[in-house]
Amino acid sequence: MSDYAGELMSQVKKKNPSEPEFHQAVHEVVESLVHVLDKHPEYRSGKILERMIEPERVIIFRVPWVDDQGDVQVNRGYRVEMNSAIGPYKGGLRFHPSVNLGILKFLAFEQVFKNSLTSLPIGGGKGGSDFDPKGKSDNEVMRFCQSFMNELFRHIGPDTDIPAGDIGVGGREIGYLFGQYKKLRNEFTGVFTGKGLNWGGSLIRPEATGYGAVYFASEMLATRNESLEGKVCLISGSGNVAQYTIEKLLDLGGKAVTLSDSSGYIYDEQGIDREKLEYVKHLKNVRRGRIKEYADKYSHAVYTSIDQNEDHNPLWDHKADCAFPSATENEIDENDAQNLLNNGVYVVSEGANMPTMPDGVNLFIQEKILFGPGKAANAGGVAVSGLEMTQNSQRLPWTREEVDKRLQLIMKSIHHTCIEIAERFGSPGNYVNGANIGGFLKVANAMLDQGVV
Repeated sequence: MSDYAGELMSQVKKKNPSEPEFHQAVHEVVESLVHVLDKHPEYRSGKILERMIEPERVIIFRVPWVDDQGDVQVNRGYRVEMNSAIGPYKGGLRFHPSVNLGILKFLAFEQVFKNSLTSLPIGGGKGGSDFDPKGKSDNEVMRFCQSFMNELFRHIGPDTDIPAGDIGVGGREIGYLFGQYKKLRNEFTGVFTGKGLNWGGSLIRPEATGYGAVYFASEMLATRNESLEGKVCLISGSGNVAQYTIEKLLDLGGKAVTLSDSSGYIYDEQGIDREKLEYVKHLKNVRRGRIKEYADKYSHAVYTSIDQNEDHNPLWDHKADCAFPSATENEIDENDAQNLLNNGVYVVSEGANMPTMPDGVNLFIQEKILFGPGKAANAGGVAVSGLEMTQNSQRLPWTREEVDKRLQLIMKSIHHTCIEIAERFGSPGNYVNGANIGGFLKVANAMLDQGVV
């Protein structure tokens, strides 16, 4: 790392203590940009990277609500408006006990690059709360969402900041949040994406992140004249991203054999077919049950509980061709990455945000496998959110086929950008550098054009 990059990271850690995920996200980008900053001193003299690292605005607020027993509960709400150089802030809301400012700054920073790569005119942001919707009644979730929106509505709008869903924020939560926003503002606008189809939502939006990760993997394989036909795939998570990753893999001839949640994972050597996938969707989306129940229903599947004290996650220790980490950040460490390589995996397409730790990423790059980082591979979700915004502006819904076709073209374009930029800056085949540099250049040039703001 250059002296400039080292000094920059030192300042980031000093100004943002106790935020390791944010440090990790910034470090990865800074490493990729060393050669760019050497070739383009105007970015350094304009303090572009320093400005991109600093959020334009951070909102933190109290969220009081009443549970079903009549007791008052208090959570903390956040919105990190990171960068609006190329468009209004855009990024999801996450409701999970692990949410804190550092996590959201990392996610918002990643979102800036991801949104830039889509080529759509949207900036980056992220928000959420340490509220846990798991185990709460619909009425409790509604009361929390309404209280959350009582503050957030002041800071968002269709031309300012357009939130969406993330972990813990699905269709139910988006509905309650949007309903309260509409009541408070007395207007019906496309201020949220991921809305219901009956009130401004887009077809393919729930599927988009998972579909996009598979399309990106398909594009990577095409560089080696291969396809997903017959490929055995490991998938973590069991929410929207994991479910629709499997759905698209089935469309393209792949075979998914794992799913997980916070308690453990299932391994189904026979493969998760469409009937089993429908069971998972009902289990997770309707009954909100645990993935262990899959093994109870399908006796040939093996359930393994996860021991957090183990030095590896056994989900990543099965023979396979492809891996789609689709659960959460930092779920693949160096041991897991080595196990994937030892078991023949040579395609990794990240459905989650930053699921692979730096040592794991370095191993993948060193071994020259096809590794699609999250800011490129999972950009399908925000891409279709952008398409939903377009449909809202036009007051016209598009067909499923039209949205899916546009999603495929966007993922193909992102892949092309990663390949072309990596080649141009001296690291051919390195999708991490391609994604980081490609996302940076568009935002950086816009910031130069707009002055010191």
